[in-house]
Amino acid sequence: QVEFVESGGGLVQPGESLRLSCATTEILFRLHDIGWYRQAPGNQRELVAGLTNGGDINYAGAVKGRFTISRDNAKNMMYLQMNSLKAEDTAVYYCNTLGATVFDSWGQGTQVIVSS
Repeated sequence: QVEFVESGGGLVQPGESLRLSCATTEILFRLHDIGWYRQAPGNQRELVAGLTNGGDINYAGAVKGRFTISRDNAKNMMYLQMNSLKAEDTAVYYCNTLGATVFDSWGQGTQVIVSS
């Protein structure tokens, strides 16, 4: 059962910005720490940014200072603002609970392509 729906990806040039959105259920949103992951071709899925219910935020080193994770509790939505995009940010981006594994349910993801 898919419980996360990602959107907002697209094709952009290096240096441009995108804002990804993640919709999920109220129970998941309110009871779990959540985050954004990405998987580039040939690579394993990696955690990009995490946001706990307590408000703690962590970023992968490669995106720190460029990406911003946020949430809207009223809408059960999570966002990832991505600025100064680079070619190496090209990947399919997913949202899920922190610590999610390949055995958990994942959405379709949203494709981000950064290319000139």
